[in-house]
Amino acid sequence: MTNGGEAAPLPGMDDLPVSPPAKGGSAKRTAKKGARQPAETLPVARVLVDMSLPHLDRPFDYLVPRQWDAKTVPGCRVRVRFAGQLVDGFVLERVAESDHEGRLAFLERVTSPEAVLTPEIAALAREVADRYAGTLADVLRLAVPPRHAATEAEEHPDPGEWRPEPPAPGTWGHYPAGTSFLNALAEGRAPRAVWTALPGRDWAEAIAGAVQATLASGRGALVVLADGRQVARVDAALAEALGEPSRHVALTAESGPAERYRRWLAVLRGTATAVVGTRAAMFAPVHDLGLVVLWDDGDDVHAEPHAPYPHPREVLALRAHRSGAGALIGGFTRTTDATVLVESGWAHALVADRQRIRTAMPRVRPAGDDADMARDEAARSARLPSLALSTARRALEQGPVLVQVPRRGYVPGLRCGRCRGPARCAGCQGPLAIRSSHAAPYCRWCGRIAGDWECPECGGRHVRAAVVGARRTAEELGRAFPGVPVRTSGRDGVLDRVGAAPALIVSTPGAEPVADEGYAAALLLDGWVLLSRPDLRAAEEALRRWMNAAALVRSAAPVIILADGSLPPVQALLRWDPVTLAERELADRRELGFPPAARMASLTGAPAAIRELLADTRLPEGAQVLGPVPVAAPQDPAASGAPAPERERALIRVPRNAGTALGRALKAAQGVRSARRAPDPVRAQIDPLELI
Repeated sequence: MTNGGEAAPLPGMDDLPVSPPAKGGSAKRTAKKGARQPAETLPVARVLVDMSLPHLDRPFDYLVPRQWDAKTVPGCRVRVRFAGQLVDGFVLERVAESDHEGRLAFLERVTSPEAVLTPEIAALAREVADRYAGTLADVLRLAVPPRHAATEAEEHPDPGEWRPEPPAPGTWGHYPAGTSFLNALAEGRAPRAVWTALPGRDWAEAIAGAVQATLASGRGALVVLADGRQVARVDAALAEALGEPSRHVALTAESGPAERYRRWLAVLRGTATAVVGTRAAMFAPVHDLGLVVLWDDGDDVHAEPHAPYPHPREVLALRAHRSGAGALIGGFTRTTDATVLVESGWAHALVADRQRIRTAMPRVRPAGDDADMARDEAARSARLPSLALSTARRALEQGPVLVQVPRRGYVPGLRCGRCRGPARCAGCQGPLAIRSSHAAPYCRWCGRIAGDWECPECGGRHVRAAVVGARRTAEELGRAFPGVPVRTSGRDGVLDRVGAAPALIVSTPGAEPVADEGYAAALLLDGWVLLSRPDLRAAEEALRRWMNAAALVRSAAPVIILADGSLPPVQALLRWDPVTLAERELADRRELGFPPAARMASLTGAPAAIRELLADTRLPEGAQVLGPVPVAAPQDPAASGAPAPERERALIRVPRNAGTALGRALKAAQGVRSARRAPDPVRAQIDPLELI
């Protein structure tokens, strides 16, 4: 291993070795009077330095001062001098001798003797970094939360041995293989299933039952959900199922850094044996892991926005494989990625029989343009055909009605009123929108007011709505249903729950509140907006959003979708059959060579940088490079219309079994560019959600 204490100051690091020198150096050095002395046993600590440069993604050796001997344990946080700077790091292990031939630097101090990096998480983070062409330091920033010293000093008493009783089948009895799955968990086995849940509100109780069965076998469980509202539901279900003393914790950002670190330490120290949380909880250090659960794996909220962009589905699958744990990937619909796990035999399908599905599902009907709209003033103002309008009126007599609108805001897109061309800003060519009924059009990119806009194609000066947002829809529904309360749920304010009183709940996808007694009906507006997205996953994503909303409706209650009923995603909703659509989508993508049937990497950056990276990459056999092609850079409002730097994107496609080799090849090439200090970075992302 190499030593970080001898390198030149940043940012040059010209003298920093790229590869370890030959073995033969000693961990000891000549003692001087008053100088620090190394520890007598295992005096060398191998430290992972918190540096994201790919060519430095390896441990570095440091001497352990005698006064820090007892506190320098594998997994603890330390401060070291690296390339002339003090940086943080983790001790991976202690050894008797170093491979470095030169002089070793001492650790500057031990930040905390708490072993926050367990061997299991360190090995998992290494595998994730290689899988996603990233660095171990970047993965550990996601895996280990920042230290909170006061919280770390608190005592966490061990409550002792505790196991709950195995649960009754409950909701799992509605699935032919559900009881067997639950019994396997309670017996300490490791079943793996892709679960297509029945519509309704009891999915959280089903997850709590699976966790209870796992804890009854003496093992731990980890549940990852998309947002804090889902975490709160499963947390409440676990509290009811497990009773007191509760041995589970909820890990979310909403709890604050101190409380979150307190709960994370409870998991690390074994006080808590079950974890429910959002995306970052996928690395929680659960002891003796017996079950990993991921709910609604198709939700784009699960996608990690920070390098190296790991997805919880892949991370949890790796954890289950490494630790011999069970796995449950569930949702009201099924993704093509989960279908791959079933077809490969890694997991089994957990689906209810058709008779049970027909009993639980709502009654879905499609509705498009209706001739009656011309004769119904209220229907015309609310953009609803007569079928949807009459359905909502009858349902409001029995309870709340959910209205799903795929776009937020008021009027997020405008077109020329004469030629129907898109209305764009004269300064930056950004799309124009309207914030309210009394506001002038403005640019969504640079914010410029376009009160004197003129169409460059036909000279028209009037605009019309290209698509209507949730706030404008709520305004129109208020006119169509006078006297009925209209509430909105979206980015500006998400409702958690609504009562049983009649009301219209206008929501964007993913922000739908739960009704105490279920919705009396649901209207899914503007289905064409979701289906016409230029995205590989448009069909399965549209179905996922529709089914998540329709699942909140009472059994046999009406659901009206404004879309062409002959389209495959709409047909899957009408039959409540997401499995067939997922299998069909996967077959089409396998024929065309698209993910998840193949692995792909996206490279985005300056044209010269991408070509340089491709030249340095030793691609695996069967790799195919697509592009590079120009991509539009996001407009910077502070640039005053100045042209953005030119950017391109290249895609690399390999067979599915070559995904790991592709990640390692890209990481090695990034390391070469990093070592020679290439000026233009390239963003490399494995299996990106968006390919266009």
